[in-house]
Amino acid sequence: MNQLIQTLKEQLIEALNLEDITPEDIETSAPLFGDGLGLDSIDALEIILILEREYGIKIDNLENAKEVFYSVQTLADFIDKNRK
Repeated sequence: MNQLIQTLKEQLIEALNLEDITPEDIETSAPLFGDGLGLDSIDALEIILILEREYGIKIDNLENAKEVFYSVQTLADFIDKNRK
């Protein structure tokens, strides 16, 4: 799970062009949106693409997306449960 979290942080930094941010700068349980990393809805689309492209996971139920996308930890848990 730690390797997945590290990889996910690296993928987020690359896909979202988070310049001057290292994986160590991203708190695993901190919010990704709002007060945390300050991501927005465009970034959410990029995260959906990461899930589909890298892990073969499609988000069908957007109702759960807010919970899934809360933090790197919640994303990693979701990937771990749904990875193909």
